[in-house]
Amino acid sequence: MDDPLRTPAKIWHLLPHDSAAIERLSKARRCSPIIAQLLLNRNITDASAAERFLTCPLSGLLEPELLPGVEMAVERIHGAIQEQKKICIYGDYDVDGVTATAILFTCLTLLKARVDFHVPHRLDDGYGLNKETLYKLATEQGVNVVVTVDCGIASIEEAEEAHRLGLELIITDHHEMKDTLPRASAHVHPRLPGTAYPFGGLSGAGVAFKLAWALCKKACGSAKVTPELRECLLDAVLLASLGTVADVVPLFDENRILVRHGLARLRSQPMMGLVALMKCAKLDTKANLGAVDIGYAIAPRINAAGRLGTARLAVELFTTRNQQRADILADYLERQNQERQLIERRILNEARTQADAHFQAPALVLASSEWHPGLLGIVASRLVDQYARPVLMIALRDGQPHGQGSGRSVPGLKLHEALQACTADLVGHGGHAAAAGFRILPEAIDAFRENFCNVVGRQMGPDPQPHRLTLDAEIPFASLTPGLMQAIDQLEPYGAGNPPPLLLADRLQIVGEPKKVGGGERHLSLRVKQGGKELRGIAFGMGDRAEELMSQQGQCCLAFVPRWNEWQGFKKVEIEVKDFQPGPTAKLD
Repeated sequence: MDDPLRTPAKIWHLLPHDSAAIERLSKARRCSPIIAQLLLNRNITDASAAERFLTCPLSGLLEPELLPGVEMAVERIHGAIQEQKKICIYGDYDVDGVTATAILFTCLTLLKARVDFHVPHRLDDGYGLNKETLYKLATEQGVNVVVTVDCGIASIEEAEEAHRLGLELIITDHHEMKDTLPRASAHVHPRLPGTAYPFGGLSGAGVAFKLAWALCKKACGSAKVTPELRECLLDAVLLASLGTVADVVPLFDENRILVRHGLARLRSQPMMGLVALMKCAKLDTKANLGAVDIGYAIAPRINAAGRLGTARLAVELFTTRNQQRADILADYLERQNQERQLIERRILNEARTQADAHFQAPALVLASSEWHPGLLGIVASRLVDQYARPVLMIALRDGQPHGQGSGRSVPGLKLHEALQACTADLVGHGGHAAAAGFRILPEAIDAFRENFCNVVGRQMGPDPQPHRLTLDAEIPFASLTPGLMQAIDQLEPYGAGNPPPLLLADRLQIVGEPKKVGGGERHLSLRVKQGGKELRGIAFGMGDRAEELMSQQGQCCLAFVPRWNEWQGFKKVEIEVKDFQPGPTAKLD
């Protein structure tokens, strides 16, 4: 019998093929019909929009003063610098918060501010502003001004405490707001109520970059800044690109520009700490670093510090000018990441065991006193992929009154709204539609699980929804030429809102036997042929599906992403298999 909890077969949906629109855009842009189709699939319908999307000029960034709240924040911070007030950048422990902190700290240091930074400890302080920390900043460290990055917009009570302590508070953030804004001298946010900034999807690091840009212009008295500040801002673009990719905000408009040019800076002139970190990640010899390298290699190493230790060291990595110190910090992050991977695998196995006991529930609410709070979000994401339903995970710690929870959602369920519907069971919560965090009393978990599952069941139905693969186009292997691959490369950087092109090929024949590879034989390496063209492919996480793949005498259809394989200066086209269907023709919805 099939396990009722396991993910149902994915539904394949092939996007419409509008021949007339493809021909018009292909002629206007002078590109192949396949590229035209990919652009149309991303709602890019005319040549001028295609030009902006593909070229991503740095001049396409909106002037920083247009960002809501920036002008007031600049006036207050510039005044604090002039008066030599002590400023503290108050960040967050994830990649977005770490890079945002490094951006503003470096900028204010160059502007001769009396500045330090604080990054909360995930376990001791929790997310966002903390009353005890604010008290220490005001009474023990002599701080006058607190500038938040990537946090603070929902910290109503903490902002009142800052006011009581005599701290001037300037909030820069991009997260969801409550019905009222916290008390502050300035609020910098791309979606501030009563404003109409053209792009509301900036990350926390993107917001920090805009503020730093405006501060540099203010200091120089013109749009043209000094060479030293210009280099600082180019480094800030690089840092903002790391935060933008890691925070999984939509990679279009200004975010796309930041990541495109941040990657260019990463390849040509990374700061000292990143050079050391890329060496640890074995990226130092890679010729063409992309957003995927940020997401899968660089970001996890930065995140590891905040998840298991202190993210302050990650900020130091981005701001140090000492090569020996950079090497030491990068090595520390590497070792933290290795430890993170071991702990994460253990938690994942334990969570799967719990999940099997709740196979009939429309959502999974799992808890343990053996889990590290800093790794819950990563594991929850993996469980969502496997079980196709929202997952909430709770870490219970001895001596702590509250359990710390982290959740990930599925398309169609806004997680922060679902938690709001269960707010009576929670001590506190916050987040986005796709990801959220919360605190809960241990004795409230059972009632919360029931209420949360009821909320999800009413919205989504009792059964898990099959994952839906949206295919860009059906394409023969013969079309996968180096020239087409170079044209597809212009769609980079990939990420949320702009995924890598997912293509369909049918009537394929597996050549030989697929091989199980990787740790635990989790992946499949295969060769597949269509007509006279044969390609090598890799299917990550499908090691247990080898028998299924060969069930129709090796005939199959593949949903795949074309990739370059670079080795010793040579490049060839290969495919990354995202899913397969046995048999010669694909079943589409």
